[in-house]
Amino acid sequence: MKYLTEFRDGDAARALARDIRRLVTRPWNIMEVCGGQTHSILRNGIDQLLPPEIRMIHGPGCPVCVTPLETIDRALSIAAIPHVIFCSFGDMLRVPGTHRDLFSVKSEGGDVRMVYSPLDALQIARDNPRSQVVFFGVGFETTAPANAMAVDLARRQNIANFSMLVSHVLVPPAMEAILQSPSNQVNAFLAAGHVCSVMGYWQYPPLAARYGTPIVVTGFEPLDLLEGIRRTVRLLEAGEARVDNAYERVVTEQGNAPAQRLLAQVFEPVDRAWRGIGVIPQSGWQLRAPYHAFDAERRFAVTGIHSQESPLCRSGDVLRGALRPNECPAFGRECTPRRPLGATMVSSEGACSAYYNFHA
Repeated sequence: MKYLTEFRDGDAARALARDIRRLVTRPWNIMEVCGGQTHSILRNGIDQLLPPEIRMIHGPGCPVCVTPLETIDRALSIAAIPHVIFCSFGDMLRVPGTHRDLFSVKSEGGDVRMVYSPLDALQIARDNPRSQVVFFGVGFETTAPANAMAVDLARRQNIANFSMLVSHVLVPPAMEAILQSPSNQVNAFLAAGHVCSVMGYWQYPPLAARYGTPIVVTGFEPLDLLEGIRRTVRLLEAGEARVDNAYERVVTEQGNAPAQRLLAQVFEPVDRAWRGIGVIPQSGWQLRAPYHAFDAERRFAVTGIHSQESPLCRSGDVLRGALRPNECPAFGRECTPRRPLGATMVSSEGACSAYYNFHA
């Protein structure tokens, strides 16, 4: 299969690993930003192919994991309202709120439905004009264009019973927040290829220069990741703090211009809380004023939300790269994929869940 099997060749992977061992002369900490990259690294044993000098740090790149607890609790409250059809991607259904999850709401009689696209939720709204249909709009820049399109269609087609609970987060501000941390251990980043396919990587050179940190845009297959790591090590060893694109078959510097125009039309930047991390300035999107009528948070004035994280969960430390999942005292004990304390143990791309599945 073109652009798939050829990027999983074992001999080529071992050759790249040998080249990385030849290049490296000192320890380096490299953070892969995307949870999909984390999953691929662990699933394919890439971390075990690398020399001991290279330490991969699993970053805050799983949108399920970083959706703040208060937003989850708000979603649960809205989903429990009579005559509301609450639509979500499947990976959000088991994310724990303070006391329950969306599956629990469904078991208690709430109309919670899994969909594969925000356009599915829009069709449900057309088919059920007497119900309020809410789509849980979670994700990074990757899923945002489809969500923006759904809201814009609802406005243009006057589908008044549709709204979206928006919890979009942005990658570059999170990277900067990590670099600004006094406990930062990251020497370089592997940037998320799918995010850059939408947004390009024109935002990254100032970040790399300001913090002296190389950034390499990388894909998700084993050879993509190994090539990205090789280019990163080469930059680190040469002392070059610049951006390199190792995913040229998908990513261009400027990205997808029509998608960016739609995003700018529908969304505006806002300070956003990240679960386990806290508020990062200008790290999220909210609906612009012309689309406020389709904002579920405004439509449903839910009050009395008192969110409280489990005191045992260390997911914030994991997402910042300060702690490996298996170093958390609750990992594999009080916290497992079937009994999660935090969202990082729910999503297959979350660091805790991926580490559990492939290293437990």
